[in-house]
Amino acid sequence: MAEIHTLKNEVATKTWNLVLLAAATGGIFPIMWLYRKAPIINKITKITGVNDLLIIWIAVCAGLCGVFSSDPTNELMIGISGLLGLGNFVLYITAAFKMKTQIQEYALHELKLDLPMNRFYTCIFNIFYINYCINDMENVYRKHQIMSEAPQHA
Repeated sequence: MAEIHTLKNEVATKTWNLVLLAAATGGIFPIMWLYRKAPIINKITKITGVNDLLIIWIAVCAGLCGVFSSDPTNELMIGISGLLGLGNFVLYITAAFKMKTQIQEYALHELKLDLPMNRFYTCIFNIFYINYCINDMENVYRKHQIMSEAPQHA
């Protein structure tokens, strides 16, 4: 059985730091985080969730969105920028749900833990919520252990 803290220690990113760095870098840091941490998560879970191609398309959409939005007087460019921004958001959601499934499967099969992860939060906060769940996995496991050891009253 895998150790509960392995994933958290290998990813080693506090959620608040991820949020602040995303704001400070204009959204570039989450792409870098995905590029660096997705292979680590894939290796630990032994399940391929997010691959490099998805991360590259997220970066392409984000970059082109910025390029096309640079001329606010051109409505066509603003429209294309909006579509690329929407595509970027959809790709982030796709990556988050792939990682959600990957981490839940890992927790269930390796740790014997049914890890609850909210679909709404996954959709809205995407990789920030995934990182939060990775960091909180030890607490969920501890609560699971306490609940399973507690006597059942009928």
